[in-house]
Amino acid sequence: MINLTPGYSVSPQIAVDEVPALAEAGISLVICNRPDDEVEPPLQSAALEEAVRAAGMNFVYIPVTNEGLTLDQVQEQAEQIAGADGPVLAYCRSGTRSSIVWAMGKAGEMPVDEILATTSKAGYQLDGLRPSLESLAAQKS
Repeated sequence: MINLTPGYSVSPQIAVDEVPALAEAGISLVICNRPDDEVEPPLQSAALEEAVRAAGMNFVYIPVTNEGLTLDQVQEQAEQIAGADGPVLAYCRSGTRSSIVWAMGKAGEMPVDEILATTSKAGYQLDGLRPSLESLAAQKS
């Protein structure tokens, strides 16, 4: 897990056998941002959801593709994070898409420079998103 904020972490693809460690770490909600068609059945959302719920955590499937990210997905993820009872982990192939969705959800709530500094510190260079983040921030104000 790579912490972006104290309550939100991202990670590359997780496996069922890693789920107990997430529960032990205090994660309350796991968000899958990886579309099922990118992975084999043991790593698809249904298998992970079953394991996550069995471990006492909540699970949400919000599949994101680089070509098809929508503002509805950004809003849904932001609402899920805001409504979580504790720390949230979102995962995809590398953690980048989960970082992008978080960044877009924070546009207008945090300064764009702070959003980009947060993702950069975590190892996700999202400077190319600056125009989109600035546009979203302007729409929200």
